Amino acid sequence: MSFRKDPIGMFDSGVGGLSILDAVTKVLPGETVHYFADNAHCPYGARTQAEVTAFCEGITRFLLARQCKLIVVACNTATAMAIDSLRKNFGVPFVGIEPAVKPAVLKSRTGAIGVLATAGTFRGRLFKETLARFAQGTQVLTAEGTGLVELVEAGRADSPETEALLRGYLKPMLEAGIDQLVLGCTHYPFLGAAIQRITGGTVTLISPGEAVAVRVRSLLETHALLADTGTGGLRSYYSSGDTAALSAMLGGIAEVKRTEWEKGKLLPTANLPGLP
Repeated sequence: MSFRKDPIGMFDSGVGGLSILDAVTKVLPGETVHYFADNAHCPYGARTQAEVTAFCEGITRFLLARQCKLIVVACNTATAMAIDSLRKNFGVPFVGIEPAVKPAVLKSRTGAIGVLATAGTFRGRLFKETLARFAQGTQVLTAEGTGLVELVEAGRADSPETEALLRGYLKPMLEAGIDQLVLGCTHYPFLGAAIQRITGGTVTLISPGEAVAVRVRSLLETHALLADTGTGGLRSYYSSGDTAALSAMLGGIAEVKRTEWEKGKLLPTANLPGLP
């Protein structure tokens, strides 16, 4: 039995993962994708690892019940806190979001880079390991983007309030001479216009979308799961809370289905074949 026509699953704490969805669909336009926004629990950044892992496991069950053949954890915080558990407990390939420190270091001419991310990402194993492997000899300036996810979710990515927050986070980095800025949250690419105004275009913004898309294609090819040319291409959108933010980001061109949570789980583990 071929699973090539089965969909890809993708999820984030909210609308941020749409930046990853855009990159993936450009590389793999024939793949059907189910996208889940967990905005009932957004943002993830300040939550505990146990909370985030429980949310991610519930969403994974929801996506597997829809026959997803591969799941993209399109959230830096969820990747940092939960992807090890997901890979251990579920029998499908997972692609996570790693902080794009390596390309920033390689591209830097000043020897100084900035990383804007959530507290959860900075606490995670992946970020620490990435710094140790790739940032030796490079000055790395970091800032927790507190409040930015909520502003993007509220449709205020280009507001004066957002720009004021960004100026505060970026000022020490700019004073240190960074020329590369790693966007360590999938919501942050939507802040690109405001960041460019603040930096005057002197800083290159590094986001993970393209690298994730390449990795998804590689895994699908490795597991013989790549959709046949000319098939698929459908998109389905789900939200655990208010659907307005996701609908607005999609420009009203797609229906967003509301999915209720019950006792912290989207679906029980029972009656889902193949799950532990």
